[in-house]
Amino acid sequence: MACFNKFGATLRQSISASSAMSAQSSMFNAIRCMSSKLFIGGLSYGTDDRSLKDAFISFGEVTEARVITDRETGRSRGFGFVNFSCDESASSALSAMDGQELNGRNIRVSYAQERASRTSGFGGNYGGDRGSNDQF
Repeated sequence: MACFNKFGATLRQSISASSAMSAQSSMFNAIRCMSSKLFIGGLSYGTDDRSLKDAFISFGEVTEARVITDRETGRSRGFGFVNFSCDESASSALSAMDGQELNGRNIRVSYAQERASRTSGFGGNYGGDRGSNDQF
């Protein structure tokens, strides 16, 4: 019986160490992939998702290319994002494409920034020092 307890303890310890290593690896991959998303500004209104992807595919595997459009009109807002499978590809694309011409416009390429959290227009604190639960 003592042999099984020893074996069980060793197995649990091994699984625990493996999980910790896996968590570290996952966290490293998440951090590494954060820099593989590029912001592309100054796009021509004629640029669509496909032509954006085609412009960047020579630098590595593009996992997504998206031109941001207006919700109401469906027209391009003049910027988009390109995601690469690795940060080295994103880095070389940034270096090569920033300031270059795409569909008649010089584009700006930079690493995408995480979007700041936005609050809705309702329930904001418009009454100076009042708390949000105060009566008007």
